[in-house]
Amino acid sequence: MNLAIEAAWKYQGATLPNPAVGSAVVSGSGVLLGLGAHRKAGGPHAEVFALRDACVALGGDAALLTCNDAHALHTLLPIHAALFAHTTLYVTLEPCAHDGRTPACIDLIKALKIPRVVIAHADTHPLARGGADALRACGIEVLEGVCEAQAHTLLLPFLHVSQKPLRLFKWAQRLDGTIDGGIVSCEASRRYVHELRNACDLLVIGGNTVRTDRPTLDARLVGGRAPDVLIYSRSKDFDPSTALFGVGGREVFIEPTLERLERYRFVLIEGGAGMFAACAADFDLAFIAPQNGGGTMSLHANARFNLLHVGRSDVDAVLWMQRL
Repeated sequence: MNLAIEAAWKYQGATLPNPAVGSAVVSGSGVLLGLGAHRKAGGPHAEVFALRDACVALGGDAALLTCNDAHALHTLLPIHAALFAHTTLYVTLEPCAHDGRTPACIDLIKALKIPRVVIAHADTHPLARGGADALRACGIEVLEGVCEAQAHTLLLPFLHVSQKPLRLFKWAQRLDGTIDGGIVSCEASRRYVHELRNACDLLVIGGNTVRTDRPTLDARLVGGRAPDVLIYSRSKDFDPSTALFGVGGREVFIEPTLERLERYRFVLIEGGAGMFAACAADFDLAFIAPQNGGGTMSLHANARFNLLHVGRSDVDAVLWMQRL
């Protein structure tokens, strides 16, 4: 279950408005066969990815590894149901019991005749819940509440955005605290940020950052969409050739207040000390690069955090925090 939780944190925020979920499949002798995570809303759920990889590990069709379509996998995997006779499925959130943008996970679990399912946290969503009872009803052994506290922490951003708008402040720094002087974070971290941009509804940035960095603020590294942008600035004097103004399919607002944030469900905030102080974020995401030098500026902000998770993105440390 710990492996499933760690897998889910790698996509935290990128799955919104869906929860971050991880899953693992283990053989009867305790060998890890598959590990998966939900990656983005509308894509296969964590259980589907874990079961896909387990199927191949058990001798199923290796071509399945190239399939990332939920509906196709729900059709193709049951062909290999006999391979799963002695497996256990671990999942951080109760498998869904309804058809939405993807088929219900409990239908795939039943079709594969998985004998045992271990769940960390119950699903409280009125449409999705009930999966555990449905699995028990068809003779599957179900164990609930394993690593429940860790799974609840994993769900905090999802639980927040389910009730009110979520504001996430993101920054990258070196070990000496500097945030300027060129690219700070590694490519894997930058790809993760682009996944967040693809998931968010509005990206907020300060006017000074726009003038200095002349950013694009899109999600090109993951082939995603470009979110709307709010430039927080008293002055509207910006070079129109700055890259962010040339991206199609988005609106760019230049405003002296942050009132617009209330109109969006998931807001990603990027910037320096000024933006950090101006925005009352709910969660913070910091990328810490293992290097010093290269800049002179830091956040210089007084704040306290509840540390939710410490992970790794290639060489960078990744800290998810809840602002106190």
